[in-house]
Amino acid sequence: MTSSQSKYTGILIHVLIWAVVLVMPLFVTSPDRPLMSGMEYVRFLVVPISFMVIFYINYFLLIDRLLTRHRLAMFIVVNVLMVAVVMAAVHLLFRYVLPSDLHRPPKERPLMDTLMFFMRNALMYFLVIGASVAVRMTGGWYKAEAARKELEHRRSEAELQNLKSQINPHFLFNTLNNIYSLIQIDTTRAQTALHDLSHLLRYVLYGSNRQSVPLDDEVHFIREYIDLMRLRLPRHVNVNISLTGHSGTMIAPLLFIALVENAFKHGVSNDKPSYVNICITFEDGAVICETHNSYFPKSGDTDRSGSGIGISNLSRRLEMLYPGHYILEYGLSGDEYRTYMRIKL
Repeated sequence: MTSSQSKYTGILIHVLIWAVVLVMPLFVTSPDRPLMSGMEYVRFLVVPISFMVIFYINYFLLIDRLLTRHRLAMFIVVNVLMVAVVMAAVHLLFRYVLPSDLHRPPKERPLMDTLMFFMRNALMYFLVIGASVAVRMTGGWYKAEAARKELEHRRSEAELQNLKSQINPHFLFNTLNNIYSLIQIDTTRAQTALHDLSHLLRYVLYGSNRQSVPLDDEVHFIREYIDLMRLRLPRHVNVNISLTGHSGTMIAPLLFIALVENAFKHGVSNDKPSYVNICITFEDGAVICETHNSYFPKSGDTDRSGSGIGISNLSRRLEMLYPGHYILEYGLSGDEYRTYMRIKL
């Protein structure tokens, strides 16, 4: 619930509890104990009201000003004096203002009985103080915990937004490098690639601002990206794709692009036979993306495809978006580089 809802809920709980305490005697009757008279009920109210005074002075004032500031000795002294004053006031009310029998003077009690009586009453008041501290501290802990979770959520959202913002320049950098290479080969095809790139960028810019997109849209984006990559590939590169969406299924945007980019980045050689296989499927409520490609690692001099943040970025996003519901595996298997990502949606 929101902080406003939490505040009003707390007030309602206080009102209901005290209402039950104050109204209960009006409904507790038995053959040997008839319904309270008006004066009896007024006498009854004195003690609960004194409890309320002790409870809320601590709840709203003393706990915040003394206890939470580590002034425990002062907190105890103030409460002892307050309990003494309240008990004296209640005693005087019962003895001189609201006596149980106006025609009979109050009985004198032995000193020991009087001391025991006051000690029992004092214990009740200190239990009320303890309840006030417990309720206030528990409420403070819940507020602090809620604030911590909200801060953590906002930090996670900010980090996730930062990760998503890195995708745009990374994707653009890689794609422009591909088009740059294509310009040297075929100017007409490079113009076509720029046109296709504008369509892809529209999806990247607007799709990354949403928490989730249809899986079909994401698959269509990957298909268009692969078509763009094919424009500059030599004839000896074999590309096989199998892309299957699923109508009505939503997924976080731009999760596949890092794997696909890496497959083309490291799977293509300019002078040797090479291949890139990409498969995206949906089965049993999970989306699976697999890539297999020949492995031609780029050296620092020839790598113009970006800063290498793709896989680490993807891994961090998956941990934040689908914790415990994903598998991400990648690495060399012989002369082939493989990646496997499975996300339970």
